Amino acid sequence: MNKKVEDIKVEKITDEQLKELQGHVNTINNAQLNLGQLESQKHTLVNAIPQLQKGLKEFQDKMEEEYGKVSISIQDGTIQEIPEDGQANT
Repeated sequence: MNKKVEDIKVEKITDEQLKELQGHVNTINNAQLNLGQLESQKHTLVNAIPQLQKGLKEFQDKMEEEYGKVSISIQDGTIQEIPEDGQANT
């Protein structure tokens, strides 16, 4: 039983319909806001990674000055000599 718009003289939707409509719009707006915040965080992190990598490289160079060309375990800090073929034992 579809009523044609011209057959119905309604000036506004019901309060329940309005609340549901507002709920949908608010949900979308919040999702878009959250997405924008995540993109901003992503941008910040993506731009921070090269600086973090630079800090690691500087630390690795400092360790190489102190210990020579060795492999250092990041789990327990043990030092292992790198064989002549350039591959550390795993």
